[in-house]
Amino acid sequence: MNSNLTLLLIFLVPLFHTPLRAQDHVYDDLLVMYVDEDYEKCIWKAGRYMEKDDTRRDALPYLYASMCYHEMSKMDKYTADPEYKNAHRDALKYAVKFRKKDKNNEFVNNYEDYWTELNTTAMGAGLAHLDLGEYSKAKREFDRMTGYQPENAGAWQMLAIAQLKMRLARDAAESMKAFRKSYAAIPDISRLPVDQKRILRESLIRYADHLAEAGMRDSARTVVGLGEDYFSENPEYKALVKDLN
Repeated sequence: MNSNLTLLLIFLVPLFHTPLRAQDHVYDDLLVMYVDEDYEKCIWKAGRYMEKDDTRRDALPYLYASMCYHEMSKMDKYTADPEYKNAHRDALKYAVKFRKKDKNNEFVNNYEDYWTELNTTAMGAGLAHLDLGEYSKAKREFDRMTGYQPENAGAWQMLAIAQLKMRLARDAAESMKAFRKSYAAIPDISRLPVDQKRILRESLIRYADHLAEAGMRDSARTVVGLGEDYFSENPEYKALVKDLN
């Protein structure tokens, strides 16, 4: 079995396990274009579905657009093209649109591998911008992460950190409120996808550092305590706990 056929079968599986719903169109044409790596045509066709009255409220065209842009963002032939130089940004943008259309979360859980990959890419970009002092760009990455995955606690806390760096105290307070809500909803941190665990660990470290630098060491200890049972074997986390105690 060739690789394209194997990938096609993998993506068809969620369609057969999706409950019946109002979205009657299965978008197998977009699936075939995506598997065949005909990304430009897939994006164009997805855009047509987004414009038509009978399909513009459906979630899947936005998902396929996001996945196509994400794949294109890895390829020099596209990123060197002015039309697609912002492919990574567009992948996040359409992921957010998809989540808004998937109001009852009927499709989102069928694509966990994609969210892991997209999160890993967005987190890497966001942290790089943060370390370079490009706080507005970092905020954009984390803001869109929370847009397509509002249950991602670490993304909310990283968004708050970027907002604090920009002196957006009120926005940061709202993001921290969302962090606390999403953190409280986690049934078991140890069972989070690896990408969500990583950003949660990173956000706890960075927020605790921020508090410690502001002289709020008790609050910093409380923050690292949230993840101490799960991240204490991480050298950086372990060193921070030791430094604060």
